[in-house]
Amino acid sequence: MSMEQAIEYALSEAEPTLPTSPAPNRPSSDEAPAALTRREREVAALVAQGLTNGQIAKELFISERTVDHHVQKILNKLELPSREQVASRLAE
Repeated sequence: MSMEQAIEYALSEAEPTLPTSPAPNRPSSDEAPAALTRREREVAALVAQGLTNGQIAKELFISERTVDHHVQKILNKLELPSREQVASRLAE
C-alpha cells in the first residue's frame, strides 16, 4: 500500500470493526476470579471472623486504610457485594 493509499484508507468513512473476542485484560464470565494474595487471605480470614477494619489493622500492624483497600480488593476478586459474605465464600 502506498503512502497515499494509506492516508486515504485512514481518512475513509468506513466504520472500524469491533473485535469479536473479549479484551485481554478483562476475564470472561466463564473464568474463575483472580486468586487472593497471601495478605488478602489473612485479611479475609479476619473479616470472616467478624473483625472490624480497625481491629484487623491492629492485628496485622497495618493502617486501617490499607485494610480497607485489601477488603475492597477481596470483594472485587471474589465478586461479592458485602464483607458479610466473605465467610461463606471462604468455607467453599
